[in-house]
Amino acid sequence: MTASAPPSTPNRLTGRPLLLAIGALAVGGFAIGTTEFTIMGLLEEMRADLGVDYAQGGHVISAYALGVVVGAPVLATLGAKRPQRAVALALMALITVANLSSYFATGFGWMLASRFLAGLPHGAYFGVAAVIAASLADPARRGRAIAMVMLGLSIANVVGVPFATWLGQQFGWRSMFLLVGLIGATTLVLVRAFVPDVPVRPGASIRTELGALRRPQLWMTLLIGIVGFGGFFAVYSYISPTMTEVAGLSASLLPLVVALYGVGMVVGNIVGGRLADRSIMGSIYGVMVAITVVLLLFPLAATLPWTACLFVFLVGTSGSALIPPLTARLLDVSPGAPSLASSMNHSSLNTANALGAALGGAVIAAGWGFTAPALVGAVLAVLGLGIALLSGRMDRRSTERRGRPEAGSSEPADSADALRAG
Repeated sequence: MTASAPPSTPNRLTGRPLLLAIGALAVGGFAIGTTEFTIMGLLEEMRADLGVDYAQGGHVISAYALGVVVGAPVLATLGAKRPQRAVALALMALITVANLSSYFATGFGWMLASRFLAGLPHGAYFGVAAVIAASLADPARRGRAIAMVMLGLSIANVVGVPFATWLGQQFGWRSMFLLVGLIGATTLVLVRAFVPDVPVRPGASIRTELGALRRPQLWMTLLIGIVGFGGFFAVYSYISPTMTEVAGLSASLLPLVVALYGVGMVVGNIVGGRLADRSIMGSIYGVMVAITVVLLLFPLAATLPWTACLFVFLVGTSGSALIPPLTARLLDVSPGAPSLASSMNHSSLNTANALGAALGGAVIAAGWGFTAPALVGAVLAVLGLGIALLSGRMDRRSTERRGRPEAGSSEPADSADALRAG
């Protein structure tokens, strides 16, 4: 039975109906997280079966990331004039079909195309899901609502990725795509059952969505994510050799390390959502400082197994705590284009993934050691903090000139009105 909002507050849900609606959207995030990260653990099996080398196998991962970067703004913009639940359903249907296509892929070209196709709806889905969650929840709790949607992605790293990796090792690497297809189909049923129709936002259009690209604060916020979050990926990309070569852990314990990292991401999402509800820019400043400190201490901590594991958890926590306030900030600075702004956050995070991995690999290749990426990450986090401070200063100057509430405050009038409108 489809949940409905109380008559006095259209589009607003509370209690169990709200949890079911956000939970349904989060299951989609679980499917996306599972398909995005599991392929890395099954790369050897896929490469051998398709008869390609490691470089070509890596292109399969890159094809997915490219799909995310391209698809997030394009699909979010095209869906601007459509009911948001219908857009979420269409995007999840595409994810399901693309993963089933990967399951049946018989050659490298087919697989490459399927992974690109699977990446296209990634960012747009999270963007639309975040907007739906924020519009259904009370304005004072929208940060937590956004974090709960993103929780599906974090839980995937704790449960979905290890299980799908095991499944692929036991029953063939293709079985992972079949699993994700089934989760995607389940998401379609849940979203249809529990997420209410959210009407098209008044004035929504492709032109309005694209108009957000003219806002300097949109690009500043995306730049915070690209630069600041790059440090997170600089460490995560090389966590395996760091833990085995530096900390001295057995390779057999790496799945537990990855799971610990995922637990940190879950905690970070919850904490980040609560902080965002108190102060969006304040939470961004604080999280960037926390990321800097954790990454600076990581090389020292990585020399002992137990401290290395502790800091793996802390890296996951501090990094993922940045996502909810960044998403809320994007909604604030683009009140007329929430879907585009929110979805582009995932384009920026995938760009950060590429940036962090490239810079981390460069310092390792230069002979600086496996802990050097953490120091590179700390530098990126400091740069991200600098960009955030500059963005906040721009807000204050704008407030002084216009004499109205700050756009990046914890209770932005413009964005709240936009979200009430749907």
